[in-house]
Amino acid sequence: MLATLGFFQVSTCDNGRDALARVDCPNSPPDLILLDLNMPEMDGIEFLRHLVERCYTGSVILMSGSDERMLQCVEKLVREHKISALGHLHKPVNPGDLLALLETWTPPRLSKPWVANKNYGATEVRAAILGGELVNYYQPKVDLVSGKVVGVESLVRWHHPKDGMVFPDHFIGVAEEHGLIDDLTRAVIGEAFAQTKIWQDDGLHLRVAINISMDNLVSLEFADYVAAAASAAGIKPDCIVLEVTESRLMKELSVSLEILTRLRLKHFSLSIDDFGTGHSSFVQLCDIPFNELKVDQRFVHGATSNATLRAIYDTSLSLAQQLGMKTVAEGVADRADWDFLRSTGCDLAQGYFIAKPMPASDIPAWITAWEANIENIL
Repeated sequence: MLATLGFFQVSTCDNGRDALARVDCPNSPPDLILLDLNMPEMDGIEFLRHLVERCYTGSVILMSGSDERMLQCVEKLVREHKISALGHLHKPVNPGDLLALLETWTPPRLSKPWVANKNYGATEVRAAILGGELVNYYQPKVDLVSGKVVGVESLVRWHHPKDGMVFPDHFIGVAEEHGLIDDLTRAVIGEAFAQTKIWQDDGLHLRVAINISMDNLVSLEFADYVAAAASAAGIKPDCIVLEVTESRLMKELSVSLEILTRLRLKHFSLSIDDFGTGHSSFVQLCDIPFNELKVDQRFVHGATSNATLRAIYDTSLSLAQQLGMKTVAEGVADRADWDFLRSTGCDLAQGYFIAKPMPASDIPAWITAWEANIENIL
């Protein structure tokens, strides 16, 4: 099959030990490995571990007669190991499926060089907060029925004076670990509330969502702070959504429950973010008065063609609907995702198919362009 498709430099090995010897060859290590999971002497999962030890920089296509969920799990494992996984093939392999995966492949010599992510310390993050180097970007949320833009999610970025744009996964964890998350969140809230007022004064009424860390929910005065900040900015609580990620356990349930319940009493909306990916999702739905559920992107993108993702997505959507909650699907990456969501009754969507996060100043023009093209999108 590979020769028919124009690939002539192909080596075959009937066991993992011989294949690793080929990988260890300094002059011609393989750029792409088609890996059967069921091999003599060494199974494919063990073989992957040896590839990690060797810092393999090529790509992998999995093959197996195992069921679909098994292949999906191993493909996930490959990506967790930071190895490029093009996808998987069921045996016997279909030439069309093989070609489809190969067409997505970029040989390593054409790839951009890998650059290690820089680590930042607490001193640098503290200085960034105090120095006003944090800025909010905003990603639009769209009503799936009408196509209208109804809100945005505020996503913090760090404009580093030397390193340029730094994304939150490089500094949020540092802030949480070193007791800086409250200051960081207050900086985000202050800017987001002020921006909400600016948009409202310009006739643009958007519901603005802000991410709240579990570590913000340890001080009882947090609810009063948020309410006072909204009042000072001249905006009403019902135009603000507080997105609470449940990837971290609540340290003091009674305190967190009091804070979140008081915020709902003050008419702020509460959204359970990244639903299904962290700790005690169902318990939190029972205990906390959330009125919005965000389906995590890993259960959205590709759900139209993946039975496992579709089952989890359908369950999340049904649960939210039975509880009378609004639903937001994140990670909408392409037209297939968009059409799938519109067919299921989900309320809102966000993702790169709609728009990437952008500076506040770009939002009005983007909305004008999006809504001018609604007929082509729906």
